[in-house]
Amino acid sequence: MANIAVLGTMDTKGVEHGFVAGLIRERGHRTLVIDVGTDQPPAIAPDVTREEVARIGGLDLAGLVARHDRGECVAAMGAAAAAVLGNLHAGGKIDGVISLGGGGGTSICTAAMRALPLGVPKLMVSTLASGNTAQYVGVKDITMMPAIVDVAGINRISRTILARAAGAICGMVETVIPAGEDRPIIVASMFGNTTDCVQAAKAIMERAGYEVLVFHATGTGGRAMESLIEARMAAGVLDITTTEWADELVGGILGAGPARMDAAGRTGTPAIITPGCLDMVNFGARETVPAKFAGRTFYQHNPQVTLMRTTPAECAELGRILAEKVNAYSGPVTVLLPKRAISVISAPGQLFHDPDADTALFGAIKTHLKAGIPLVEMDCAINDPAFAEACASALLSNIGVK
Repeated sequence: MANIAVLGTMDTKGVEHGFVAGLIRERGHRTLVIDVGTDQPPAIAPDVTREEVARIGGLDLAGLVARHDRGECVAAMGAAAAAVLGNLHAGGKIDGVISLGGGGGTSICTAAMRALPLGVPKLMVSTLASGNTAQYVGVKDITMMPAIVDVAGINRISRTILARAAGAICGMVETVIPAGEDRPIIVASMFGNTTDCVQAAKAIMERAGYEVLVFHATGTGGRAMESLIEARMAAGVLDITTTEWADELVGGILGAGPARMDAAGRTGTPAIITPGCLDMVNFGARETVPAKFAGRTFYQHNPQVTLMRTTPAECAELGRILAEKVNAYSGPVTVLLPKRAISVISAPGQLFHDPDADTALFGAIKTHLKAGIPLVEMDCAINDPAFAEACASALLSNIGVK
């Protein structure tokens, strides 16, 4: 028997949440109905009231409601609900969560779901599930299920959808995860232009007894990697491809946010850092590149992806950012610089080969890196086997493997 949280706005969607809760209980599981509404009185009696949610979240519920600002209510209750779910899970009181909602309910309840660790079943039945759900899912394993019709009563369509949703969350919590080797995890960042390096380093780490999870450095990939590090699931970090910082700085489409590279520092996770693919900023098709970048050097990776070479000035700033991120690390970290090329297309004879930009990048890293942090400079390209071996060896040393 599992404990399943049924989370939602019980003033506008209470009947539907009650219907789902009843079906879950028929399957032999316990439910904990949590009300995050702020409009009318709840249509059903919750197990955790909105007043309790507000108290746990440090909110003045009466004052919040009195301002009649729906956007403020949604944001505030989302944060408070996240605190509630986090506390319940930490206390072993819930094994999964289901919610139903439209725009406001989806925003509140997915914000709360994102507070739960990976692997905890999370199901959101939403009128928004057929569109772009990136802002709701983030980097967590939230399952978005289309509501088809508005969540507004029980009818022949919603009855089917909600019953299937109840069955789905029950199936999720009932599923036994097959046993695996469960080796210590190494996380690694990769791009097409650093694939050879990452794959070679990955093979070395696997031979040393680690499981290597590779994340594509596309913004979402970097954030997902950071979330695993933050959750202390990683024994080490092969951050070979820090390219997302180029997009973040210059304005490309694959930035991972200003917190990229912070998690390892906060958690003290052993790491190695390289400036992989900081020579490129990513855009979509050529015609989508902002006009302000006219005259820059571009590489058409494919019809949907246009790469732009970073300038010496941009590279100097990227070097400073990288060094200052590393300076904040509390655990063992090593910086490795492949002096001949930081990507496939920045090698001599390739379109993005720019010695001035590379000199600015490497110089800024060395200038701003705190004394005492190991810095390895190698006269090779990033995808040379020797560089991959150096990355893996440095990380194993930082982890404490002889």
